[in-house]
Amino acid sequence: LLFILFCFLSLSSGSVGQILTQSEDQTGNPDQTVTIHCNHTPAVNCRKKDTSLYCMSWYHQIPGEAPKLLTYYTSQIASGVSSRFSGSESGNHMDFTLAISGLEDEGDYYCSGCCSSCTVHPSAADWDSD
Repeated sequence: LLFILFCFLSLSSGSVGQILTQSEDQTGNPDQTVTIHCNHTPAVNCRKKDTSLYCMSWYHQIPGEAPKLLTYYTSQIASGVSSRFSGSESGNHMDFTLAISGLEDEGDYYCSGCCSSCTVHPSAADWDSD
């Protein structure tokens, strides 16, 4: 059974002039691991106070449904999300890895970045901008 994974561009809502680009569309089969790449320019220099975690996220969207948050702060798995998903970041390059389980993983995957505030933790007082 062929599994199709689509990757698209997600524009940042919190940083004017920030550009996010993702790797091309990818396909995979159940029990296969797929990695999607995302580059953000300029580098996102916004992070939660007292941590080194950047506000970069990944979302999964099934056509006709709302996007679902998978990871935040680059590598933190959202509540209720399988550990088959993982995120990592180095400089302005972010990777998202998915161990495909089945058709429930089909859909669009978006990378996202924000600055000064974040939809996961909306209190602007918790954030610094460099």
